[in-house]
Amino acid sequence: MHFYATERVALFIDGANLHAATKSLGFDIDFKRLLALFAEKARLVRALYYTALVEDQEFSSLRPLVDWLTYNAFTVVTKPAKTFTDVEGRRKMKGNMDVELAVDAMRLAPHLDHIVLFSGDGDFRSLVAAIQERGKRVSVVSSLVTQPPMVADELRRQADQFIDLAELEPIISRDAPQRGPRAVATA
Repeated sequence: MHFYATERVALFIDGANLHAATKSLGFDIDFKRLLALFAEKARLVRALYYTALVEDQEFSSLRPLVDWLTYNAFTVVTKPAKTFTDVEGRRKMKGNMDVELAVDAMRLAPHLDHIVLFSGDGDFRSLVAAIQERGKRVSVVSSLVTQPPMVADELRRQADQFIDLAELEPIISRDAPQRGPRAVATA
């Protein structure tokens, strides 16, 4: 992982994509450790987390995370998830935050030297290219070791630097005691 101590860095986190990658890798992120890692590598200017929320649910499993992030130095960008019924009658949810992330990245790019994108979504390749055309470096954080890989090949190739989440796990994962008690099987 290569950063310059004087460069201004912002983290852009595609929440759904990052969650899928860490779930596939089998660990949970300690977001405080994540911030500390990038703050020690460079001048961390901003950390943005993007997620869609289901508004009509009494309790969302995302709500505690969103609240914690909001109170702990993250800018959280949300929008309501849309619910629909597919052709087979199953209720589905959709809440893509790609446009919001891309607009914010382009808006903040003039004030940054390096953007760190936490997503493996190939749709972001053109965003990465546009930011690079403005003289900025872009690192992509996702995973190649999952089956299938969580990062699109075209996005990984476009990035100035690819960082595999699996390599960051020992630094940014939550400790087992913080995960709460595990259920113990009894015979």
